[in-house]
Amino acid sequence: MPDTAQQILRNVFGYDRFRGNQSAIIEAVLAGRDTLVLMPTGGGKSLCYQLPALIREGAGLVVSPLIALMQDQVRALHELGIEAAFLNSTLSREEQADVIGRFRAAEIQLLYIAPERLVQPRTLSLLADVPIALVAIDEAHCVSQWGHDFRQDYLALDQLRDLLPGVPRMALTATATPIVREEIVERLALNDPAIFVSPFDRPNIRYQVQAKSDPRRQLGDFLRGHAGEAGIVYCLSRKKVESTAESLQREGYNALPYHAGLSAEMRAEHQHRFLTEEAVIVVATIAFGMGIDRPDVRFVAHLDLPKNIESYYQETGRAGRDGEPADAWMVYGLQDVVRLRQMVDDSEANEERKRHDRQKLDALLGWCEITDCRRRPLLAYFGDEYPKACGNCDNCLHPPASWDGTEAAQKLMSAVYRTGQRFGAAHVVDVLLGKDTDKIRQHGHNNLSVYGIGTELTGPAWRSVVRQLIVQGYLRSDQRRYGALVLTEQSRSVLRGEFELNLREDRRVKTEKKARRDSAAALAPADQSLFEVLRTRRKEIADQLDLPPYVIFHDATLMQMAEHRPTTEAALLSINGVGAVKLQRYGKAFLEVIAAA
Repeated sequence: MPDTAQQILRNVFGYDRFRGNQSAIIEAVLAGRDTLVLMPTGGGKSLCYQLPALIREGAGLVVSPLIALMQDQVRALHELGIEAAFLNSTLSREEQADVIGRFRAAEIQLLYIAPERLVQPRTLSLLADVPIALVAIDEAHCVSQWGHDFRQDYLALDQLRDLLPGVPRMALTATATPIVREEIVERLALNDPAIFVSPFDRPNIRYQVQAKSDPRRQLGDFLRGHAGEAGIVYCLSRKKVESTAESLQREGYNALPYHAGLSAEMRAEHQHRFLTEEAVIVVATIAFGMGIDRPDVRFVAHLDLPKNIESYYQETGRAGRDGEPADAWMVYGLQDVVRLRQMVDDSEANEERKRHDRQKLDALLGWCEITDCRRRPLLAYFGDEYPKACGNCDNCLHPPASWDGTEAAQKLMSAVYRTGQRFGAAHVVDVLLGKDTDKIRQHGHNNLSVYGIGTELTGPAWRSVVRQLIVQGYLRSDQRRYGALVLTEQSRSVLRGEFELNLREDRRVKTEKKARRDSAAALAPADQSLFEVLRTRRKEIADQLDLPPYVIFHDATLMQMAEHRPTTEAALLSINGVGAVKLQRYGKAFLEVIAAA
């Protein structure tokens, strides 16, 4: 690694050493090579293009579909003394003209731009006239038509190869299976790229999945372990976002809704509050969270199933970017399975795409129902091996019981068959339980041999059986017949008793008080007190400047200050996260706090 890169790392970014593959990636870029970088959220992808852009001649060009990321990173770069700007729809014509003028005058070191703006003829003409140090294509999985977040504009980015010959191009993403990686290289026309795949594991995240029983109560139980912390709650629909946020507000939480149906002003306000306030919960559709760098999100909760494992991994990856303990918690039920499959079936995609999407959904459903370590199959999906049980997921911490569900499955399938494969789960379960309903009497189902043969299980237990049989392919919910349960080819083997069918036992998980296992808890009591005072001072400064607190300093930096108690500027500069510009801007204020302790 050239001395210049190491010096910039220390003097500008405030760190003593590179992490993981960062050094090798930067070396490849400085040598002019195209690169494909796969690195989990919070792994330090941004530094891999920001630092070499400061060394190579010209401006670094960062392609991103995320307005929030552009604004967040440009603001953070300004705090480091780096001239950065973005071009997107949030700027007025005058502001855009100013950015373009400064870009032409070589006054901008890093320019963030959306893919649809980049491929416009006037932008391509501009790039041909201005020296470009490198092109970083963030969220590169968006180029894959088989990925989970395909964007048409990304397909035109291959023309950068001929437009900017000799300029290294970087494709960066946190989520890509081996097949998607190949497609990224092909569609972006990368030239013999150096490929860097960092481990996908986020060991600080605890994965927890529960069957839905009473989602609001379950969420409340979970949130009691995260009092005073920031987090995100994801819901599938706007209506559910609104009702959940209102419910949490009534319970005293600082909860804010976020979805595309809100005004742009309100979305911006709620996003700003999420970035700047300490203990705030955003209840959102998946439109929220992409490109947001807040490091101290302590939990991501899902009240509905995502569409696939890639989406789940990306959304849960927004928790614990600072490396401190965080929770990824989810509840799901039969209606989630039925609704998501219906969304696939009703989409306008061709049959090949629908089949692909069904396979992705099935992979996620199978992961939800496993009884072994969750981390191992999650990482295996992305091509990573994990040698042993992780010890930090619900199945490792509280191994679930399983039971021989063969007879129950046979009873359920018989009830589905005897009722003509025309009814949904609720009615079939009522028949098994021998309930006296108008619908049962209307169709004469109280006279069937299967009527009342399932009283050994409760209604919720039968719904669990239905859900697991659908997930495993032994039953299907036919959306063209309003969700009627129908048998599949695989049903025969169960009905014949050809093997023992083990099912997962759903249980109510007792909420435990969350253990404080973060780095602050490891500090001596006096140092913990100083850490809290430093956090208060940081918040005061952030409020004055209208900045997120973490843009001033991360918690990890404040912890080091509290532990080592530097008394001079030179000593403060040795703390990780304190560079020359931040020392000049904030050093005196924090040294005063330390001196008064």
